[in-house]
Amino acid sequence: MPKFLTKRWHGYHVVALFVISILFIGIITYYNWILGIGSVLVMTLLVYTAVRAESTFQDALRDYVSTLSHRVKKVGDEALMEMPIGILLYDEEYHIEWTNPFLPTMIEKEQLIGHSLNDISEKIIPFVKSEAKEEILTINDRKYKTYFKQEERLLYFFDVSEKVEIQRLYNEEKTVVGIIYLDNYEEVTQGLGDQVRSNLNSSVTSILNNWADEQGVFLKRSSSEKFFAVLNQKILHELEKNKFSILDEVREATSKENISITLSIGIGSGHSTLTELGQLAQSSLDLALGRGGDQVAIKPTTGKVKFYGGKTNPIEKRTRVRARVISHALRELVLDSDQVIIMGHKNPDMDSIGASIGILKVAQANGKEGSIVYDQNQKTSGVSRLMEEIEGNEQLWARFIDPEDAIESCTPNTLLVVVDTHKPSLVMEERLLQKLDHVVVIDHHRRGEEFIKDPVLVYMEPYASSTAELVTELFEYQPKRLKMDIMEATALLAGIIVDTKSFTLRTGSRTFDAASYLRAHGADTVLVQEFLREDIDQYIRRARIIEKAHIYRNGIAIALGEKDQTYDQVLIAQAADTLLSMSGVIASFVISKRTDGKISISARSLGEVNVQIIMEGLDGGGHLTNAATQIDSGSIEEAESLLKETIDDYLEGGEEES
Repeated sequence: MPKFLTKRWHGYHVVALFVISILFIGIITYYNWILGIGSVLVMTLLVYTAVRAESTFQDALRDYVSTLSHRVKKVGDEALMEMPIGILLYDEEYHIEWTNPFLPTMIEKEQLIGHSLNDISEKIIPFVKSEAKEEILTINDRKYKTYFKQEERLLYFFDVSEKVEIQRLYNEEKTVVGIIYLDNYEEVTQGLGDQVRSNLNSSVTSILNNWADEQGVFLKRSSSEKFFAVLNQKILHELEKNKFSILDEVREATSKENISITLSIGIGSGHSTLTELGQLAQSSLDLALGRGGDQVAIKPTTGKVKFYGGKTNPIEKRTRVRARVISHALRELVLDSDQVIIMGHKNPDMDSIGASIGILKVAQANGKEGSIVYDQNQKTSGVSRLMEEIEGNEQLWARFIDPEDAIESCTPNTLLVVVDTHKPSLVMEERLLQKLDHVVVIDHHRRGEEFIKDPVLVYMEPYASSTAELVTELFEYQPKRLKMDIMEATALLAGIIVDTKSFTLRTGSRTFDAASYLRAHGADTVLVQEFLREDIDQYIRRARIIEKAHIYRNGIAIALGEKDQTYDQVLIAQAADTLLSMSGVIASFVISKRTDGKISISARSLGEVNVQIIMEGLDGGGHLTNAATQIDSGSIEEAESLLKETIDDYLEGGEEES
């Protein structure tokens, strides 16, 4: 505490003593006037001493305030004029009115008064207009954290170049863990001689080791088909810039030997422990394999997964043994439940309806009641004729229930089977997923980041043409107590025919086996064609969309629907299919407004362009050659602009999901 404050504290004591003394003197004088006179003299001396003390205090206080003000002013002047902080005042026209001496040295200009803020940096005026409080700006290759005081039109500049550089180095050096998997090594090397197998193994290992040396990646082989990789964020960024060309290198090098091997890479990155990065890498690898392989999945600790590659159609890996095992596992789950509820995706198509009917038949073959969740408000023109035929079959139609009835009828022991989708946001009724614990997923789409939580059984085969094909195979291994009737077999066949475009796309030998099984059980191909027929008005509307198509770049066609018209999802998809059949078109995109008010983009490809990745960039999904997305708001022109940006990112190396 300053001395003058101590003295003032003493002064308070003196005043208190003075008051007490007067009272005491009065009492003494009353009893003895001689002592009273003596007391007055003493009191006078005390008053004099108090007055002197107060005078001394006031003098000390004035000196202290004067000294402190001088010191504060001196410190303020030094901070304003000498510290390495840029300070600037500007007028309404964004011209400089005053700067401290450091600012001209900071930008290496002697005279700044009267100059525009743009003479310092062209980013300052936009920063000021944005009314942001702070931002890091680059001035003369240095980084300055700039603070803005709007009322005073005042800017402060703090040099943070070293801090930014340290942050950059830290981010670049963050550890990244990767797992590289040879998708089909075991399959392609079966039956090969030891010499051929050894040469192939040596060739692939050499390619990967050379790539790792060039990129600065630590690579260690952990098994015949798996490698472990450690790198940093800077290396990962460079690999993303060249779109992981190692995928193409391995595929092309091995295909010259008539043995095409593809890679899948799972990568974990971000702020995390090594254990968590390893788990992210394994999860990313599982995701890449679930999407068909020949691609890279990068899963950061925060943000969405990024995908690269996926340029080839998946190589069929599923076997009759796997189909039998899944079929038996499904049967056990059905037998352990009290009822089975089957649910497809919103706005169901032929594949979703057909697969649902197939699972219904599986439940009935095992003596369990089954129901198919169906919302008539979501019926599309593509399945209208199929549903009219089903409604004419009283026994089958009775098995279709609306979502509310499904929720009311389910019990804790109900088995829910989701077909033709694996995304919770796309199912017919998401509340069923939240209410039921036993969920089975059967789907043929490539797996996306969004996935139904904790299913008890998953049968996902992106190599299959359709979910109807998968369900047909499962039904073959069920008890033979019930046979399919003509309507049920025809619905399944319709799902296969629609998804394969009449056996022209994504068709394997197993597809024809499933179709043959259904045909043998009475599937009516003529009735399927009836389901697929369209009226002349639909044909004309589709032709008008195609008429407006234009080539955007590299054989990519884009067509827009009329602004003031809405279109059925099936018509939009058909327009994309038709565009793809045109000469010189390798990929097609049709953008139109749907009947529910959303903007729909339907995408098709011959395989050179991965439309799945492009649609995932717009929160959609699908297959390498067949994908789609829906945009909740905006105009068709805005959707076209977003699509073009996503296509550009894909073609130029930025296949990142934002």
